[in-house]
Amino acid sequence: MESEAANPTSRALLALELIQNTPGITADRLAEKLGVSDRAARRYVGILREAGIPIDASRGRYGGYRVGRGVRLPPLLFTAGEALGIVMAVLDGHHDAADPTDPVGSALGKLMRAMPGPVAAQAEAVRRITAAAPDRAAVRPDAATTGTLVQACEEQRVVRVTYRSGAGTEWSTDADPWAVVVRHGRWYLLCHAHASDAVRAYRVDRVRAVEVLERTFVPPADLDPVRLLEENLASGWEHEVEVVIDAAFADVVGRLPPTLGRVEPGDEGTTRLVGSTSNPVWYAEQLAVLPVPFHVVRGAEVARAARQIGLRLLAASATP
Repeated sequence: MESEAANPTSRALLALELIQNTPGITADRLAEKLGVSDRAARRYVGILREAGIPIDASRGRYGGYRVGRGVRLPPLLFTAGEALGIVMAVLDGHHDAADPTDPVGSALGKLMRAMPGPVAAQAEAVRRITAAAPDRAAVRPDAATTGTLVQACEEQRVVRVTYRSGAGTEWSTDADPWAVVVRHGRWYLLCHAHASDAVRAYRVDRVRAVEVLERTFVPPADLDPVRLLEENLASGWEHEVEVVIDAAFADVVGRLPPTLGRVEPGDEGTTRLVGSTSNPVWYAEQLAVLPVPFHVVRGAEVARAARQIGLRLLAASATP
């Protein structure tokens, strides 16, 4: 066993890393990993506590040391691979990671500066040099609004949401916030809207204001947020749509995104699509990719948009 007096600071930091990576590690196991006695291991834990790092200890069969919650953030110990992984994940979802004036870029910069040079070097190079092409479908909502909604979901508190649709219509409703779901770079509030007494999926970036009320709710016991979001993305919008597609259900169901609405078998080998939208032009554009004939039987706005798209395509195919 190595001398217990050698490198007490480095041993204390190693003890911190072991406790962070193995919450609940016992004193004897910590001593074994450090190569010191149990008494020395407890002394290193004492050094961490004296430095203001909250180290909690619990007794019993499942007891041991854990990093607690305190006023000060304890040192974050990363490997080079972990540091690179953090930067790559941030760049993948947040393309302003190198901008020090952006909140995420600023926070990532602090992490990089807190890491040892050799650990941070490759990650910092990727952060500085990599150019991320922006995802035009991704929309980053307001952080405060998102945090309020997530906390309301956690505490099962009813919220009053003021919402503006893509078409510019604004309204308010009380809702039971069941979950916040991220789908293809967009954040959605999956909820039960009281005004319509129905499940709704609201884009968080379109929430203009949110107020947490005193009332509480109980979410469905069998809630599957991702599945339910997919099923309800096309419900509750201003313009209702019904489309009859001249093809069998099996040939159509996989070609249409769930955001368009509910797809079901129709009469005589046709397929029926029922949904709603706040953007008729976008909806018609999605229908235009179908390689089979279809008819908009309900939804004058979508039918008008489809006609305009068709005329534009005909004009484009005309001989100059």
